[in-house]
This record gives sequence, C-alpha cells and structure tokens, in this order.
Amino acid sequence: MRILSLVLLAALMSSCVVIRQDEVAIKRRFGKLVGKPVSEGARFFNPFFATYLRVPVRNINLEISLDIPSQEGLTIRSEVSILYRLDPNKVPQILREVGKNFEENLISPVFRSALADVSARFLAKDMHTIKRAAIEEEVKVQMMNIVKDKGFIIESVLMKRIVLPPSLSRAIEEKLSAEQDAQRMEFVLQREKQEAERKRIEAAGISESQKLLSEGLTKDVLKFRAIEAYRELSQSPNSKVIITSGGQVPFLLDQK
Repeated sequence: MRILSLVLLAALMSSCVVIRQDEVAIKRRFGKLVGKPVSEGARFFNPFFATYLRVPVRNINLEISLDIPSQEGLTIRSEVSILYRLDPNKVPQILREVGKNFEENLISPVFRSALADVSARFLAKDMHTIKRAAIEEEVKVQMMNIVKDKGFIIESVLMKRIVLPPSLSRAIEEKLSAEQDAQRMEFVLQREKQEAERKRIEAAGISESQKLLSEGLTKDVLKFRAIEAYRELSQSPNSKVIITSGGQVPFLLDQK
C-alpha cells in the first residue's frame, strides 16, 4: 500500500508543470503542439501522452565573439551583445519552424551574416568613433527584416569591445596625439595674439596721453608754472640760490 502511494505521488508530481512569470508554455501531445501558449501558473497533464514545452519570453542577452571584416580588408576582433525576445503569440510557430535551439539555429547565424555585411562598409577606425552606433543600428534593422516574421524581436545590438590590429591602433594614437599637439599650439598662438593686442592698445593709450600732454604745455603755460615755482621758493625761510637759463626771470620777494 505504501509503495502504491509513492507511485501515485510520483505520477502526480510528474504530471504537473510550473510556468514562471518570464515564460510561456505550450502543450505537446503525441508529438504535436496543441492549444495556445499559457502563461505563469501550474498546469497538469497526463505524463504518458503529453508534456509542456516552456519557452522564455523575457529579454535575452546573447553574447558573441567573432572576427569581422572592415572596408579596407582588415580583420577586427569584436565582442557583441544581442538583446532580443520572443513574441509570446508566435511561440508555436517558433517551435515548429525553428525549434527550441533558436539561438543556434537562427539568431546567431543571422547576426553573424548581418554584422559581416554591415562592418564591411565601414573603415576600421569608424568602429571606435560615433559611427559605432550607426553600425549597431544597421545590424539591428537588417536582423529584424529577417527574424521579425518568425516571431523574434531584436531590442538592440551592442558592440561592447573592438580590438583593432596593433599597427592601426598605433596609427590612431599617433594621429590623436598630433591633433592634441596642434590644438595646444593653436591655444598658445591665440594667447600670444591676445597679449600682443593688449600691449598694442596699452602703447597706443600711452602715446595718446603723451601727445595730449605735450600739446597742452605751451610757452605761456610753462612760464606761468615757472613763476609759481619761483614764488613758492621765495616764500621759503631758508637761504636759497636759484640758477636759471636766463630765459625766465625769477621774482624774489625776499632774500636773507
């Protein structure tokens, strides 16, 4: 009796499948898919005649490392992530036409072909610039044109790592270094030009000031200033001797 109970319990457990929140499942009876995909929860079935095939419908990250060609014929080592998901309503079609190994049978081959086709139209150096985003978008569009009707949705293609040939890497580094040196020299020249302009303006201001001063010092003004200077000297209580060129006569009011 105990053995029979254990057998019945094992049969009951083997006839139940639990579908998680990120999955859908479809029943297969006598090798044929029947019914529509079902979502999360527990489902019971006759283990002798049927089973449930579970398929993930969450976003899947497929990482692939491969060598890709460039426009100039170089071989570039790359590491790429493909984010994709399955259309839940097309799971029966996917299982019939592609099978459960859809990554090996469809996604990976389509991606490799699309990336090789797109990368061959770009220079190797473009894969290290903002053109990388254009490459990713073109690969995504090309893949979607093939896999969309089969029940797959490509969310994004991300080129995580690009390894250029050593000679090309050195050439790019030297070019960037030369561009930085040129920018630095341009900054120095601009600064020197600004300093030269400042000095020119300063010199022009001094020259204009001296010109105005010299124009204001007429003979009458100079004579008047000399008279005032002699007058101040004459009012001093100290003994003094004033020597002039004779052109202007001092007025000495007192002499001690």
